[in-house]
Amino acid sequence: MGDIREYGLDSPVTPQAYELYSHQSFTDVTLIIRSAVSEASLLRRAEQQIWAVDGGVPISTPLRMSEIISRSLAQRRFTMLLLGGFGALALLLAAIGIYGLMSYTIERRTSEIGIRLALGATRADILGLVSGEGMLRVGLGLFVGLAASVGVTRLLSSQLFAVSALDPVIFAVVFALLAGVALLACYIPARRAMQVDPLISLRHE
Repeated sequence: MGDIREYGLDSPVTPQAYELYSHQSFTDVTLIIRSAVSEASLLRRAEQQIWAVDGGVPISTPLRMSEIISRSLAQRRFTMLLLGGFGALALLLAAIGIYGLMSYTIERRTSEIGIRLALGATRADILGLVSGEGMLRVGLGLFVGLAASVGVTRLLSSQLFAVSALDPVIFAVVFALLAGVALLACYIPARRAMQVDPLISLRHE
């Protein structure tokens, strides 16, 4: 028969073979039953068949295959949820950092923005200028971060099941998510820069 992962989805694949039940001495036996009937009806029929052979056989609590798989993945699921929580926190901190940096930069360049507006720059030009400079920094950071993550994911490959550590779809989704958050963090200060009154900024200078 085909090889199986006997002790969980993360256990090694072990070879299997059919053997005569009468040639074995088991202390306990596990029955795996596949059926289209309801669970309650299936359990009653299974108990009747087992006790018809030996009425003294104790039957432990039955489990669905989905429950067995869930228990097998419980530790890994907890690890992934923990890492996901830390990732979400890191994303929030990155957004706050980008927002703070862009706000500080715009504050330092208030007079420059006022001069540009006084010389004929449109508010759309200011928006594009500030957002573009912010996204340029973010883009450099994203490429450096993604390059570093390629090496780090190899360390996490043992925690993955049926997923490649270098899955291009996952990398593309993460890149798009980070870029979207960074764009929003840049857009809010840039929009505030559009509202700069050139007369007030020049008088302040």
